[in-house]
Amino acid sequence: QLQLVESGGGLVQAGGSLRLSCVASGGTFSRYTMGWFRQAPGKEREFVAANSWNTGSTYYADSVKGRFTISRDNAKNMVYLQMSSLKPEDTAVYYCAGTPRTYWAARLYYRSENYDSWGQGTQATVSS
Repeated sequence: QLQLVESGGGLVQAGGSLRLSCVASGGTFSRYTMGWFRQAPGKEREFVAANSWNTGSTYYADSVKGRFTISRDNAKNMVYLQMSSLKPEDTAVYYCAGTPRTYWAARLYYRSENYDSWGQGTQATVSS
């Protein structure tokens, strides 16, 4: 399993931007599909974005398409989530996650139970 540490959260006004970072250690990062999930107070954890290590494909939740971008730097063992045009409903704890498994069906990357490495989370708060 990877050890993951997120950073970059904070308080931003609606319409603003934040860039979340996640550094990985303890595994072959380049062979892990990396994802971002979020959990708002009183709600279940939900998928945000993922980047497949073997195809390079990226996947996004409908709620963030066109506003968020996931990227990775394998040389630095880093994955990023650039968040733009932020809305108050984007307020949540954001978690970085990784899995070495690959799936033919992209929808399986949307499921948190298919990831086995998790960070501790970073809080992003968007004020109206």
